[in-house]
Amino acid sequence: MTQTCNPRQQGRFIASVLEAAKTAETDLPWARGARRAAMIARRKQNAGKRKTA
Repeated sequence: MTQTCNPRQQGRFIASVLEAAKTAETDLPWARGARRAAMIARRKQNAGKRKTA
């Protein structure tokens, strides 16, 4: 069963989707790589300073 809506409702829906798309930030694959490498470097740097129970 399909739903039908009037053009006014559809227009508001599309406008809200477009507004959300403008504000959304998507991480691109190459951005994640640099951030991940920096995190791993920090983790390796602090590895000797950790105390174990």
